[in-house]
Formats: sequence, structure tokens, C-alpha cells
Amino acid sequence: MSAKSLDQIVNLAKRRGFVFPSSEIYGGLASTWDYGPYGVLLKNNIKAAWWKAMVQERDDVVGLDAAILMHPRTWEASGHVDSFTDPLVECKQCHNRFREDKLAKAKDGKLVCPNCGTKDNFTDPKNFNILMKTYLGTIEGEKSEIYLRGETCQGIYVNFKNVLNTSRQKIPFGIAQIGKAFRNEITPGNFIFRTREFEQMEMQYFCNPKSADKLFAEWKETRLNWYKAIGINLQNIHFLPHDKLAHYAKAAEDIEYKTPWGWDEFEGIHNRGDWDLSRHSQFSGKDLSYFDESTGEKFTPYIIETSVGADRATLMALFDAYDEEEIREQEAGSREQDGEKSDEGGSRTVLRFNKSIAPIKVAVMPLLKNKPELVDVAKGIFHDLKTTGLMTEYDESGSIGKRYRRQDEIGTPACVTIDFQTLEDKTVTLRDRDTMEQSRIKIDKIADQI
Repeated sequence: MSAKSLDQIVNLAKRRGFVFPSSEIYGGLASTWDYGPYGVLLKNNIKAAWWKAMVQERDDVVGLDAAILMHPRTWEASGHVDSFTDPLVECKQCHNRFREDKLAKAKDGKLVCPNCGTKDNFTDPKNFNILMKTYLGTIEGEKSEIYLRGETCQGIYVNFKNVLNTSRQKIPFGIAQIGKAFRNEITPGNFIFRTREFEQMEMQYFCNPKSADKLFAEWKETRLNWYKAIGINLQNIHFLPHDKLAHYAKAAEDIEYKTPWGWDEFEGIHNRGDWDLSRHSQFSGKDLSYFDESTGEKFTPYIIETSVGADRATLMALFDAYDEEEIREQEAGSREQDGEKSDEGGSRTVLRFNKSIAPIKVAVMPLLKNKPELVDVAKGIFHDLKTTGLMTEYDESGSIGKRYRRQDEIGTPACVTIDFQTLEDKTVTLRDRDTMEQSRIKIDKIADQI
């Protein structure tokens, strides 16, 4: 059973150290979040899985890490200064501000305030530019106004020729980047889904205009396969073509996920045409066209873009992994272990992460923490497993049943318990997260088995 409400995920994320409200001791800051010990591991694993699929396993995509601060002309060329706007309205009753295009309508067609419920009582819409401004310089009065980047792809476009000349790539090829972006959203919300500071995983694929349609279809399939590879249930995903294309787009589709509040966008796949490189050529005065030596053809490359939010992908993984179940005693295989009951009956919440993205791969537990002979062996196994590259956690607090439940909620695929039989035959109990089945395994086989 996937999460039925956003509150279930928010509560679990806070309780188990995935995501905390930012600056919480000062009352927090609206729609800003800090990733806790397990959240940062989950997010990093998702980013690593994306990078592995997009760069490491391909010979036609290379990486980049462009600066957050860019020359202001970048944002003029990209159209952000003039047209990166949302329609802002204010409720005359409660004075809260909203994006007009996100307001719900009543049956009579009138806009409804989501805060106070009044109908059709808004100011006229105003265009609100959502680029975040900052200043570059050290002397007051001599600072230059610039912008925090509103998207990461512009750093790729302005480095197109640099990468082309140094990487020995030939079209078609792609440039991938993971990095922070900033938007002064009018109505952020839904936990880490829409925030003003976020992280993007973007790939821009430069190609001959003649092959753009074919590559657009191929990248759709490639991206769907990636979600499958990290364990996302594809029944919760669909493609949604854009009814109205952006000014730069030749084609655009969103990958939507079925969230507790309905279908919503988690990734965009676009055929951006030659708009981006043409604009940067125009504004910079630099020639960003490409000459194909094999055909003698010169053209401005079209760009196929795949863009997914790392924060949204993390939220999708939490949604998709969340499960609650009732467990009958006989199903759980509850049993006495050297006087300590494993206590596997009752209900449990479990995050069924794919093993590739699970924050912790294995937890090591002495059956009893007040038995030095068990603790010594457990800590030795714990340190040995860490050296294999497996993210390992040591857990000795509470009953063995409570520790299993805690690891279930973290999403740990396997638990290793050291008991008195371990001292006799050098075997441990290996417990599987999803089935809760337990088996005995030799200590020197743990890493291979996991």
C-alpha cells in the first residue's frame, strides 16, 4: 500500500531523520527543508543512480558542474528576465497571494481562495518574475545586481563549445549536470515537491535537427527504464503531452507520478529545437553552430532535454516505497531467541526501497547489548561490512523487535543479528526486510549474500 496522504510521508520523514523543517529552532522558514542522515543518503543514492545511467554507462554523454552565478546577459538571452513570470493575484479577504493559474474553480466557474474559501474576490493578476536576485561586489553602492540561476541548463548551453572542443565528442552527444537552482515561487508547497531552493538533474542532448524526433522518442523510453531500474512502480507513472508548448519547444511531455494529491509532474522531456543555442549566439556574438565533417553540413543543433528534480525524485521514492501492513504472528515467524522475543507480530510501516537506493544496506545488531561477547562480535562484523562499501548501521537500542521495526521504517533491506549461536558456529541470523524471513548464514558470507 503506497502512502495515502502527504502527512504520512512528512511525519515519517521527520521521525526517522529523512527531512527536517529548515531553521526549525527559529520557527522554520516557509517551504525550506533540510535533509537528515537518512534523507541525504537516499537523495545521494538517487543522484548517483541517475549519474551512473546518464553518464557512466553511456559513451555519448559527459558531465559538467557549472557555476550558480552567471553573467546577467545569460538570463536575458534565455528569456528569463522578460518572460519568466507567474500570474500573481491577492485575495482581498485574507490578503494571501497565489498563482492565478493554480487556483481551483467552483462549479460556477469562479476562482476560490484556498485559504479562506471566498469566491471571485481577487485583485487583477500581475506578472511576477520568479528569478531570485542577489548582488555581486564588496563595496556598498558599487554592487552589481545579478541572479541566482533559475535552472541548471543554461550553464550547459553556454559551455556547449567548450565541452565540444575538449571532450572530442561529436554530435549527437549530451551534457549532464546535477546542481542547485532557485525560483521565487509564489505558492511553494507539498513538502519537498515545490520549493524555492531545489536540485535538478538535467541532461541536454545536442543533435542534428533531422534526428530530433527519433531521439525524443528514444529518450522517453530511456527515462522510463531508469525509473523501473530504481524500483518505481510504473503503474504509478504516465506521460502527459503538453497541450500548449513553450515558446522554445517543438515537443514536450511530462513524466507524472500518482501522488496523494493527484497526478503531478516529476520530470520534463523536451525537444527544445535550436532556440537556446541561437539565442546565446545572438546575445554573445559567438558562433554556436556545428559543422559535421562527415556530411559537410553546418547547422545549429537541436536539443533534447531531460530534466528531473532530485528532490522530487526523492519524494517519489518515498511515496512509492511506503507500505503499511498487518502481520499475523504465524506469518511473522515470531520466536524466542535466547530469552529475547523477536516480537514480529502486529502492524508495521516499511519503506520498500529498491536496494540500489536504500539509505542503509544492512543493519548489524547484537541480540543483547549487555553481553560483551555478543557486542564485540557485532562491532567487528559492523566494521568489516563498512570496508566493503556497503552503507552499514550498528543498532543495539531497544528490543530486537523494536530494532527491526526501526530499520523497516528506514528501509534497510537486511538485518544481521548476532546471538549466542554465533559464538558456537560463527553463523548469524539474516532477516529480510520485505518477507521478514530469517535464515542462518556464515559470517564470512554476509557481504556476498547482501
